[in-house]
Amino acid sequence: MKFIYKNSLLTVILTFLISNLSFAQTEKFILILDAGHGGKDPGNSYHGFSEKEIALKTTLKVGEYLAKDKEIKIIYTRVTDEFIELVNRPKIANKANANLFVSIHCNSVKNFGPSGTETFVMGLSRADMNIEVAKAENAVIYLEDNYKQNYQGFDPTNPESLLGLNIMQEENLNNSINLATKIQDNFTNNLNRKTRGVKQQPLWVLDAAYMPSVLIELGFLSNMEEGEFLNSLDGQNKMALEIANAIISYKNEYFGQTDTTATIETNIVEVVPNTVVASTNNSTDDEIIYKIQLSTSERNIKLIPKNFKGLDRISSSSENNTYKYFYGLTSNYEEAKKLQLVALTKGYSTAIITAFKNGKSVDINEVIK
Repeated sequence: MKFIYKNSLLTVILTFLISNLSFAQTEKFILILDAGHGGKDPGNSYHGFSEKEIALKTTLKVGEYLAKDKEIKIIYTRVTDEFIELVNRPKIANKANANLFVSIHCNSVKNFGPSGTETFVMGLSRADMNIEVAKAENAVIYLEDNYKQNYQGFDPTNPESLLGLNIMQEENLNNSINLATKIQDNFTNNLNRKTRGVKQQPLWVLDAAYMPSVLIELGFLSNMEEGEFLNSLDGQNKMALEIANAIISYKNEYFGQTDTTATIETNIVEVVPNTVVASTNNSTDDEIIYKIQLSTSERNIKLIPKNFKGLDRISSSSENNTYKYFYGLTSNYEEAKKLQLVALTKGYSTAIITAFKNGKSVDINEVIK
């Protein structure tokens, strides 16, 4: 076969062991949250529902829920509508020595009838193998500039290449299946969503990750009713919450119970932003202050949470009858990035970090050099 995978099983196992030792030493469970598709790769789109948008919004909400557990370090492969090459998604996880990789997608078929959730783990199904799903998820490879070099002859439309995606991380497979089962059970038992089960498929993004990995198909956008649910704020909150609780359960099972609650409160409807302490006290005139610019408008909007999708700590500035609206305030750039993520989660897709000194706007690129 043309497909060649350079990393040996030994490398996979050693990396997995190092990842576990790293958790014991740092007491941080490193989680990679991967919103499928993005940028020039829209994924599937039916009835006006966009996979890349739903996947991103749901993924960010999962992260918001899990941020309540201070022993989890969350790394996102993307937090905006940007194209991330498929080959780089698992690389992010491997470089971070992550404990878990979770990729979130939406399904579709030409027949508008099918519905239901399913979660994939790496492997070759011995029965009823859905090659078409594997082709669809792997086809993004063709959008990359150097796909022939990156994937060394791998052809996502060739069943021979798909069969060449052997299970390289056997030590992780049972753990992946365990997490996938928890996710599916949560969807079914808590949300009454139809389940299509846990399946093994040869998906590059799972095969190339050195740690337990799952790919979640939230449901079918081709099904109008299911698409409307997944496209709604309520649907995204509910699906994200069940994924988050499954991850908490998995972490507690394999890495020990933490001081935080085993599961996140299930009565959460709106995503609650992290409390980021703004460094307003004892600040000096020369201190750099960061705010998140949400939007610009010709309207003078009252600065109350209900006018800004529930966000508080809103401020504004005006010039030439144009108003700029900002969220949050901090002197710490890392905290500013968290605030930006909260704004993105709330639907402000163009939210950017802005910097101020002595009350005047300064070039953010100069500040963070």
